[in-house]
Amino acid sequence: MFKFTINPPVFFGSVAIILMFVAVGAVVPAQAEAIFGALQSWILSSFGWLYLLSVGVFLFGILILAFGRYGDLKLGPDDSEPEFRYLSWIAMLFAAGMGIGLMYFAVGEPMTHFAAPPTADPLSIAAKREAMSVTFFHWGIHAWAIYSVVGLSLAYFGYRYNLPLTIRSGLYPLLKERINGPIGHMVDIFAICGTLFGIATSLGFGVLQINAGLNFLLGVPVSSVVQAVLIVVISAVATLSVVSGLDKGVRILSELNLVVAVALMVFVLVMGPTAQLMRDFVQNIGLYLDTFLLRTFNIYAYEPTPWIDSWTLFYWAWWISWSPFVGMFIARISRGRTVREFVIAVLFVPSTFTFLWMTVFGNTAIDIDQGIAAGALGRAISADISVGLFQFFQYLPFPAITSALAVALVAIFFVTSADSGSLVIDTIAAGGETNTGTMQRIFWCALEGFVAIVLLLTGGLTALQSATIASALPFVFVMMALLFGLFKGMRADMAQRSALAGPTVAHPAAGITWQRRLALALNAPTATEVSAFIDGVVQPALAAVAAELKRGGRDATVERSSEGVVVSLSVPAERVRDFVYAVSPGTQKLPAYTAFEATKMELRHEARTSFSDGSRGYDIMGMNKDQIITDVLAQFERYLALTASTETVLMTNAPEHF
Repeated sequence: MFKFTINPPVFFGSVAIILMFVAVGAVVPAQAEAIFGALQSWILSSFGWLYLLSVGVFLFGILILAFGRYGDLKLGPDDSEPEFRYLSWIAMLFAAGMGIGLMYFAVGEPMTHFAAPPTADPLSIAAKREAMSVTFFHWGIHAWAIYSVVGLSLAYFGYRYNLPLTIRSGLYPLLKERINGPIGHMVDIFAICGTLFGIATSLGFGVLQINAGLNFLLGVPVSSVVQAVLIVVISAVATLSVVSGLDKGVRILSELNLVVAVALMVFVLVMGPTAQLMRDFVQNIGLYLDTFLLRTFNIYAYEPTPWIDSWTLFYWAWWISWSPFVGMFIARISRGRTVREFVIAVLFVPSTFTFLWMTVFGNTAIDIDQGIAAGALGRAISADISVGLFQFFQYLPFPAITSALAVALVAIFFVTSADSGSLVIDTIAAGGETNTGTMQRIFWCALEGFVAIVLLLTGGLTALQSATIASALPFVFVMMALLFGLFKGMRADMAQRSALAGPTVAHPAAGITWQRRLALALNAPTATEVSAFIDGVVQPALAAVAAELKRGGRDATVERSSEGVVVSLSVPAERVRDFVYAVSPGTQKLPAYTAFEATKMELRHEARTSFSDGSRGYDIMGMNKDQIITDVLAQFERYLALTASTETVLMTNAPEHF
């Protein structure tokens, strides 16, 4: 429990910045709201155009990566296979689309835009169209394009190049080893600050809605004191989830929440105007597509309106601040997928569900307000958006049950957001290490709750939104660099694939006698034998090559992984990818010749190679020291030829390459 694994500059730097921002609210609480409001107004008036433009760049950039020549690249070595079945992976992406925001804004946002649309006449048919079009725009593929940039960068450089799962790794094509210096530290600090303030904002929305629900159900007063107590209680539950571990805590709560949320949506769909809602769903998609390009770049430059600051620009900043959190989640479940698979699924699976969710709740609410509610629902939401969902349920059967379920859903979303967020922040603060001490995760979980309480008490949602918008600003530039890094890294990969001038490498089995090959085929090695082979044969062979390279004036190192199971020879390079020849234990299913053998699922243990360019590795078990050295030299000669050819290819297209 008391194990500490941190990257000190990142850990202490991010904590200092977070506490400095929170101190403003704690030291001058009377002026805090005005200070935070002024900060938000200045950032949006000065840099609102940057938020809008950058999200457009993220979207079109990620689509180019998916549908261009880079789409077939794997998130991992060329021979890697997905860890999860396709349907399981899709289900997890589907779950990633759920959160406190969908509960808070499902009724509130469409109704707010219906009553006060950006350009149409209020409460008109045009306002209804614009309300749903704008809601789809805010919750559609633009948000997921933001998450895709971070998620794809983490997955690509983490799984294909074995770099740590931290934001700085995405800058490796631009900075090389300098990612481990001050610039890399600042990038991770920005990611932590943005994530924490983004989660704190979500917790603020969540606690306002829980308070409104408890007031509706039990008469609990709506006050900042009650909201602070709620944050403490639910953060404590999130801490218990952290202590119990990811599988026991987050997974069980997330699965439960997903089932209840879908059940609630189906209930509204069945009890509401079902046929009309399906017609609305199709119409809303058409409206969304019709205005897609204009809204992507519409900053209302010729007709300035505060509406875009309060809605679109705030949303873009909120999504940017959340991107390390969601990006790391989707990266961790996407190893072995192609770039095209990743982008298509991440952009369209959660968005499609969100569109259906917003149609079911938003269009039903508008129909109710125009019908039996006679405007009462709209007036209640205008007064307090957090009560919208509970007022909405009053016009459907079993309002007490559905409202109680909604409170429970928001509470569980609260817990899973704080829990998962603390794990992600802890991973970044620990330099990509996922096996950290429990106390570290508890610390970040507690800090999230503390920040949410202080900002909520001193400046309300204005303070939380200002913190999100401010923390997202520097991360916009980081994300631009991540996208550029993806293009550089993938272009270098494709150039190496097309550079066929280098010598081909014979399969290592060619150096083993036929008697030895037959013995290996008939008697599969055990895990212990593979480990002994790596220790006793592979490591000395790599050490001999490294020593000879050093004598020739070339830097080279042989390292063991922290777990001691992977041994690798690395030869650093200035302008191209380092040469890496690594060997690690692996398994492969043995062939089955009968149905009975197939049920036993026996495995063959291997000593498998891997390389820095993601090309396919192979089993070298059974080779002697000299044969391994010969294989290393053949790979090194191929590396030199490919990188020389890559230099020629890329120098004709860019002044610098990865």
